[in-house]
Amino acid sequence: MRAHTATAAILLFALTLGGCATQPAADLTRLSQAHAAGRDQVPVIIIPGLMGSRLADRETGVEAWPGSTRKLLTSGYLNLALRIDPETLEPKDDGLVASGLFDSAVRLDFYGKVVEALQEVGGYERGQPGQPAAGHGAVFYTFAYDWRQDNVVTVHALDALIEQIRRDHGDPDLRVDVIAHSMGGLVVQYFERYGTDDVLDGNSFPVTGAGARKLRRVVLLGTPNQGSVGAIHHFLNGYRVALSRLPVEGVATMPSTYQLFPHPLVPWIITTRGEPLQRDLFDVAVWRRFGWSVFDRRVQRRMLEHPDIWPSPEVFARYFEKHLERAQRFAWSLMVPVGDVELTKPLQFGGDCEPTPARLVVEEVHGETEARLTPEQILKPVPGIDYDKLMYEPGDGKVTKSSLLGMQEIDKAFFACEEHDKLTGNVHFLDNLLRYLMSPD
Repeated sequence: MRAHTATAAILLFALTLGGCATQPAADLTRLSQAHAAGRDQVPVIIIPGLMGSRLADRETGVEAWPGSTRKLLTSGYLNLALRIDPETLEPKDDGLVASGLFDSAVRLDFYGKVVEALQEVGGYERGQPGQPAAGHGAVFYTFAYDWRQDNVVTVHALDALIEQIRRDHGDPDLRVDVIAHSMGGLVVQYFERYGTDDVLDGNSFPVTGAGARKLRRVVLLGTPNQGSVGAIHHFLNGYRVALSRLPVEGVATMPSTYQLFPHPLVPWIITTRGEPLQRDLFDVAVWRRFGWSVFDRRVQRRMLEHPDIWPSPEVFARYFEKHLERAQRFAWSLMVPVGDVELTKPLQFGGDCEPTPARLVVEEVHGETEARLTPEQILKPVPGIDYDKLMYEPGDGKVTKSSLLGMQEIDKAFFACEEHDKLTGNVHFLDNLLRYLMSPD
């Protein structure tokens, strides 16, 4: 979206969930009572999106993300940048681990309304993995994960949590319900198609449904099923964090951020005349040609000044190319036909009335090609061209409606005139969520 409040712009960057809308609890309570009699006691897992989990040092417990309020408002968060192994071209273990849900900060609520609705209206109890839960009624769990890592790494952690929940409930065949926001929805969809198999090193994507056998119902909230142009923005400008920002080279160390790019079939770039350009976003040559991200000379000079943090430009270029390729395969893996494999048809919820980035414009200036992320940045607009219409589509400000619906089969889809960062506090979402989870199979 093109306009944020100052605080929201600081905190709710990328595809992070938020929500602070008030809700008529009495209406939701009557809904709960109407459906509680027939519902199954199925465990629920809440899966956050990018930056929705706290990260802390494994040994000391000191929190790296988000940390203190002061850090949240003033830090550039260079400590979140992953170090790169020059041999394997994979992130090194930096000692940071997920330590919980990033639920609230600076008077803003993240995920809290969903938790509140499950507990106070739905009658769910918070579960702790590793503690017996059989006979304790409806239970929900939160799945915190290192959102910087490749989504296939996260899939393994999700599977481990489900297996632990099965043991805790004394049922090896137990299926769970999932509420997944944003990138968390992509993790769930990969999991149900392939389980813990890594299919991203080749061009064959045999759907097995290994994870689908562990899921009953799936709710996707603001999930970029065909990617997000906003993800490209962060590779060009970095993540804004108050008075500082995580630089583009920091963003480019995180494999998951590549996997948020628009699907290869989605048009993402146009000229100032409104003409589509045929450029492969997943081809490293395109990034080199435009001098974007780690191929920007200014960025490379910056990296050379801090060799203790950043790899050499040559190593970073190979790392970048590898994770572009995996991201392209990740996008295709979620769209290939499933054949006779039965998957869970999800309930989709999102926003559809906020102007949402859908395309970049490239402009020639003094022989250099410059990316324009907003109409206001275009120096020489062509008369008669409606750049707002070309560069934006309806959505929630971060995920377009077309991206949200960009999957093969869904159960139902609900939309509200709501911003991405407030979706979880939307009463219509909570209404449909509880109705969906509590109704019998």
